[in-house]
Amino acid sequence: MKQDSSSGILLMIAAVLALLIENSPLSWVYDALLSTPVEIRVGALHLDKVLLLWINDGLMAVFFLLIGLEVKREFLEGELSKPDQIILPGLGAIGGMVVPAAVYYWLNQGDPLALNGWAIPAATDIAFALGILALLGDRVPVSLRVFLMALAIFDDLGAVLIIAVFYTADLSFTSLLIAGLAVAVMLGMNMMNVTRVSAYMVVGVILWVAVLKSGVHATLAGVIVGMIIPLKDPKDSTQSPLKSVEHGLHQWVAFLIVPIFAFANAGVSLSGFTFDSLLEPIPLGIAAGLFLGKQIGILFFCGIGIWLGFAKLPTGASWWGFYGTSILCGVGFTMSLFIASLAFEQGGGPDAIILGDRLGILVGSALSAVAGYLLLRFANPAKIPESHGT
Repeated sequence: MKQDSSSGILLMIAAVLALLIENSPLSWVYDALLSTPVEIRVGALHLDKVLLLWINDGLMAVFFLLIGLEVKREFLEGELSKPDQIILPGLGAIGGMVVPAAVYYWLNQGDPLALNGWAIPAATDIAFALGILALLGDRVPVSLRVFLMALAIFDDLGAVLIIAVFYTADLSFTSLLIAGLAVAVMLGMNMMNVTRVSAYMVVGVILWVAVLKSGVHATLAGVIVGMIIPLKDPKDSTQSPLKSVEHGLHQWVAFLIVPIFAFANAGVSLSGFTFDSLLEPIPLGIAAGLFLGKQIGILFFCGIGIWLGFAKLPTGASWWGFYGTSILCGVGFTMSLFIASLAFEQGGGPDAIILGDRLGILVGSALSAVAGYLLLRFANPAKIPESHGT
């Protein structure tokens, strides 16, 4: 469990297991499990969802809480705390979101329903990508790992904004008012130097319920709570409430929550699928966006920045190593599946679209993982010292 690659490997096992079960005689057990109704009622408050939506709306809120904590820490004292550390991954994240979305849009223009999925190939699965880098060991310079982590942080911020702006249902202003009050309470606690994490968690649960009922996706509550929890304890400089929560959540998210999400969402029935199925606009747009759009967008935007002198190649990394890392960013798996669930499935999209988007995500992510690994494995990802040639 101390190995960096372990969470990525477990994620892969969960996805493969879901595929095997869904394409076996036990598929009815898998489908029945995910469609099991789960209900919570406290007085007039009533939450009634199938198990799949509890996973996507509830467990993933904890995942986004961890993202909020990591983003805040990185900006305050981590890899993104200095301007020169931000430019290259920032450019890569912009290119890695814009170009894949453009590829998908180009292949699906003319179909309004299909266009709802334009953001699916814009995501990067940091657990998978870093897991693959970890498998390569010392062959890959630390600077490339830092670049990938920083790019993924910007990518996650972009995904949060996309979800908030483009995948929000009809709004309940009463629920939004309650959510606003909960945020105000937590901000007040932060300003008054309240460092007891349990207090933020109690208000955070109220915020999550309010956001869930408001029409805005409930996972955004996790990001907000993570961004408000204080980094430092003014009474004890050796303590950090934020780092304490982050450390406590990390293994639960990496080894339980994300694999459960992968298992619940990666089950795609391949019955009746042929190679022609992949050439349909939705799966083709997603697969091409992840595998081609990601690497083209990252290389082009970062290349322009380096050429103009705004940024420089990661220390000790070669262009081949940078290219291989850019390909790995096309592993969209977890975040792509999550955005797909918002784009099509929770809106009651047709089964053909739901299966098509998952197929595209699996193919595009697999191609990116294999191609990125092979390039980094057999090409030299590090710069050759000048004394030994160039």
